[in-house]
Amino acid sequence: MATGILALGDQLAVDGVAYLAPQAANNTWYPYSFMNHISTNEPHLSSALELVADLLAEIEEAGIPAENTALVGFSQGGCLATEYIARNAKRYGGVAGLSAGLIGPRGTPRNYEGDLEETPVFLGCSDSDPHIPLDRVQETTKVLSELGAEVDERIYRGMGHTVNDDEIDAVRELVSGLVD
Repeated sequence: MATGILALGDQLAVDGVAYLAPQAANNTWYPYSFMNHISTNEPHLSSALELVADLLAEIEEAGIPAENTALVGFSQGGCLATEYIARNAKRYGGVAGLSAGLIGPRGTPRNYEGDLEETPVFLGCSDSDPHIPLDRVQETTKVLSELGAEVDERIYRGMGHTVNDDEIDAVRELVSGLVD
């Protein structure tokens, strides 16, 4: 099962780490912008979040606890990862949201419960991404920090909707921390 983030292939490879990449049905986790009202992306969004939960449960059943697991995603995958951990706060090995943020329109209540227990989170995005408003990245940083995550937010000038070498290095470092 391949997805966009794995297009980075060897650039993200870390010895001793297994990668699982669920494929979104019809190449989309949800049909409309992540900034739309959550109900407009249902039932797709709930199904995608359930798939993440099921995959993490399978990983834990195989003997790998959440604190040794990283969720990494770009664009919709990154939005899904950040929304998942906000709704299911506990210690994870790491989370990277590349061109990503929490799901829902401006003003969405962010009354999440739980504690991310210093989970390392990397958020990388352009200041001019046509799909991800800068204020949403900043809101995501604030919310995840309030939930106890250690967030490294990096905003890149004029980059657009893509991934750069600095982000790849940050994700490699985050994932490397799982096997140190």
